[in-house]
Amino acid sequence: MDDKGLVGKISVSSDSVSTLNSEDFVLVSRLGDETPSSTNNGSDDEKTGLKVRTVISEEGVSFKIVGNGSEQQLQRELEDVLMEPSLGDARSGPLAGAGDHDLLLTTASPVAPGTDPLSAPSPKVEMVLPVQTAQESELNERSYRGDESSSDGSPGSPIPDEDSVVFSQLTYLGCASVNAPRSEVEALRMMDILRGQCQLPLDVTLCVPGVSEGTVRLLDPNNSTEIANYPIYKILFCVRGHDGTPESDCFAFTESHYNAEIFRIHVFRCQIQEAVSRILYSFATAFRRSAKKAAVASQQPAPLTPDSDLFTFTVSLEIKEDDGKGTFSAVAKDKDKQSFKLRAGMDKKIVIYVQQTSNKELAIERCFGLLLSPGKNVKNSDMHLLDLESMGKSSDGKSYIITGSWNPSTPQFQAVNEETPKDKCMYMTTAVDLVITEVEEPVRFLLETRVRVCSPNDRLFWPFSKRNHTETYYLKLRQMERKERKSPSADTLYEVVSLESETEREKRKTTASPGIPPGAPGSMVPSPPEDDEEEDNDEPLLSGSGDVSKECAEKILETWGDLLSKWHMNLSVRPRPLPALVRSGIPEALRGEVWQLLSGCHNNDHQVEEYRTLITKESPQDSAITRDINRTFPAHDYFKDTGGDGQDSLYKICKAYSVYDEEIGYCQGQSFLAAVLLLHMPEEQAFSVLVKIMFDYGLRDLFKQNFEDLHCKFFQLERLMQEYIPDLYTHFLNVGLEAHMYASQWFLTLFTAKFPLYMVFHIIDLLLCEGISVIFNVALALLKTSKDDLIQTDFEGALKFFRVPVPKRYRSEENAKKLMELACSMKISQKKLKKFEKEYHTIREQQEQQEAPIERYERENRRLQEANMRLEQENDDLAHELVSSKIALRKDLDNAEEKADALNKELLLTKQKLVDAEDEKRRLEEESAQLKEMCRRELDKSESEIKKNGSIIGEYKQICSQLSERLEKQQAANRGELEKIRAKVEGCDKCSSLFNKEGRVRAPVAAPPPGGSEETDEEKEALKNQLREMELELAQTKLQLVEAECKIQDLEHHLGLALNEVQAAKKTWFNRTLSSIKTVTGTQGKETT
Repeated sequence: MDDKGLVGKISVSSDSVSTLNSEDFVLVSRLGDETPSSTNNGSDDEKTGLKVRTVISEEGVSFKIVGNGSEQQLQRELEDVLMEPSLGDARSGPLAGAGDHDLLLTTASPVAPGTDPLSAPSPKVEMVLPVQTAQESELNERSYRGDESSSDGSPGSPIPDEDSVVFSQLTYLGCASVNAPRSEVEALRMMDILRGQCQLPLDVTLCVPGVSEGTVRLLDPNNSTEIANYPIYKILFCVRGHDGTPESDCFAFTESHYNAEIFRIHVFRCQIQEAVSRILYSFATAFRRSAKKAAVASQQPAPLTPDSDLFTFTVSLEIKEDDGKGTFSAVAKDKDKQSFKLRAGMDKKIVIYVQQTSNKELAIERCFGLLLSPGKNVKNSDMHLLDLESMGKSSDGKSYIITGSWNPSTPQFQAVNEETPKDKCMYMTTAVDLVITEVEEPVRFLLETRVRVCSPNDRLFWPFSKRNHTETYYLKLRQMERKERKSPSADTLYEVVSLESETEREKRKTTASPGIPPGAPGSMVPSPPEDDEEEDNDEPLLSGSGDVSKECAEKILETWGDLLSKWHMNLSVRPRPLPALVRSGIPEALRGEVWQLLSGCHNNDHQVEEYRTLITKESPQDSAITRDINRTFPAHDYFKDTGGDGQDSLYKICKAYSVYDEEIGYCQGQSFLAAVLLLHMPEEQAFSVLVKIMFDYGLRDLFKQNFEDLHCKFFQLERLMQEYIPDLYTHFLNVGLEAHMYASQWFLTLFTAKFPLYMVFHIIDLLLCEGISVIFNVALALLKTSKDDLIQTDFEGALKFFRVPVPKRYRSEENAKKLMELACSMKISQKKLKKFEKEYHTIREQQEQQEAPIERYERENRRLQEANMRLEQENDDLAHELVSSKIALRKDLDNAEEKADALNKELLLTKQKLVDAEDEKRRLEEESAQLKEMCRRELDKSESEIKKNGSIIGEYKQICSQLSERLEKQQAANRGELEKIRAKVEGCDKCSSLFNKEGRVRAPVAAPPPGGSEETDEEKEALKNQLREMELELAQTKLQLVEAECKIQDLEHHLGLALNEVQAAKKTWFNRTLSSIKTVTGTQGKETT
């Protein structure tokens, strides 16, 4: 049967459409012909605008496609769902009976040539979970091989399927599109929706393959006809319902549908809840089976052949932790032990960078899975999948980046969530499976690294000085022949020959493994140098170099904690022990907070708001800022990426300051100081501290008046050298080396441009605590420690020594500490600096006096011209601002006038409404008066009716009582007459013989005498007549009594109705009328006022 004939269109309700978008399609199954729409061929649905066409298949199952797209889109969806080539190749027979067992594990075998797939017999061998004997396994394997060999002989026979695990007694609940295919939250949400909305579930049999090259198949449990199939490489994520929820018996998997542009989730329900775990285990086995093959291949290096290619990949591992500020920061890597330092109980992220470094570029399609496990040499079954957050190429397109979230509190990762002893480390294994377009099977890169878990309270981590664990891999591929490929349509397809890491290659070399000959190309690849080793060459040290650890002694942290708690109580006064502690260096974990307190930026909300306004304005020095950003701290990971977060924040700060300080603007060197501040605080606070350093600490004065103050600082430094280091001062005079030739960058950038970060941070500590004069202490300490080397150099050698060896000398923390101790020990009084400043100004005045008047006037003229140009620029800016303000005011005035006109119109409308309301009020008052009069009349009428009804009731009661008395009297008279008659009868001898004691007539005993019979008959007849009359009178009396009671009941009924009507009239109609009148009059009164 043609599968296209089974497909039609059908309209859907809003409930089912709500789970789809405008171009989503769902394949569902429906038993029988239950709705009238199933017979409607080509009709239109007026409500949804969707065409309806349904065709019933021969098996009694109808298929429908739901969607709002075009017919071409429907056709493409059908080709993906029903018409894939593998659909016609699946021929697996029906399952055999399982006896008392509900879950079957069978080996699917192909159908013999010429056999109808619907009538094909079941496989000869089946296994009932959980036991399978060795004989059964061998027989099963032979049966499969026999079927496979028999099918190979016929050209029209189907392709043999792989070994599959078959699960029966499942129900397919439906599918839906998802935006986040690897999100467990969204998958569980869709599972709940589909489970609740599914009205016609479909019973299916699920076949899960045992290898990643296989295909998951859905079969009809009645005849084993394939309904749909999903290749393993397209399945992205599997999830099951949580225990204790209605979805605990459900599971689902997501797959990339229609060329990976649409992601779908398919939801199933198991009749046996325990089978869910077994199904997910089968999926996990299929996911990792190809990795086992690759691992075996890597252990058996294949010989190099002419048709094999070697591809080199560099894979880097980065671990990030939650820093408690809503972001994840990279963890540090120990220099000596080469181990990551992790904190227990913190959420983490794994970031993998994959970059191809040799041969033609292979296209990485997607990440198949990111796995993690504690330990080394871990089995594939012990690896655990992580939730993938993102995947894709980097901004420069060179690397492929995969990010996964890692919750260490889960039981599987308990081993890497417990603190390890300080002298020990443990291993952690990370694996990433990649689907490469040109490679037939997924490729797994395995990374083993050492980690050490510390307490979450330990401050051991510097968020930006991360070190990645990097490994080089050599992937050997072989181009496959066209007949060997599963999809012959592909242009070029490779199979994996071997995958070997650099570490494995080095181990094999040291153990003299004969797997690869010495002349092989792979053996010529050198191993990468260590990250921590840097050669001493003539290249200067890059800015931003060096690592700063957050490790600090517990006593020092306690001391700082006590000081900060006291300081926060009175921020206007610095604690006395503060200078001594700062000279020893502020702990890295506290630098951001202490720097803000030292500079007085603890309460800078106004400047934060001003910063957010400044970054929206244009800067006239934007090009210079952009040019310098890429040259600032290129050695630091936070600032090295072009367009990254670090460079973006640095650009904003420099731009904001150039707009804030129009006189100075942006000058070279400011970006280095801003970068140092950014490493310790957010950009708003960093901008505030930068403004404080520039203005309050006098750094901006160095850039003013043609750097006049900077030259004064150079003079002061030379005079201090003459006093503290006279021999070096003399040597510099002899070689002609002046202070501005080597010290200008020290003053303008505060040593931030070339020196290691550990030393730079300590200098900023002292600067914020003691002022800018600290620069002299550090400069003198540098010159003093390098005196012996500098004296032996000439002019060129001295400049090169300042540029290269001096910064590199302080990469070591020990050397930097000694230098800062020496700088703090040098006493340079402010009086001495003031004295040298006066000397400089005196010398400058003498030079100016010795100058020719023309030169002096020319210089003064240039200065005045510069000031004039600056003032003209300011004037132009003010004029532009004035014009802009006038335009804005004109617009505001026009808007106000328009608003006034609108308000006037509204006022006129309101007045008209008020007049109408007053008229309505008067009309309502008249109506209320009429209603009151009508109510009064109705009340009077009701009261008169009540009185009349009361009198009638009284009369009827009186009549009833009289009738009752009359009846009683008549009954008493009747009883008396009866007693008299009875007494006369008893007194008469003749009559007594005729009646008994009860008054009944006795039977005649003998015939009476003839003479007395006539008298007796007459008397008897008279008595009978009298009795008849009495009975008739009694009946009439009873009838009158009944009629009287009926009249009484009728009157009582009418009385009740009248009372109810009066009560209802009083409570309902009258009250409502009064309340409406009060409401109307009250509302009008408010409007009038």
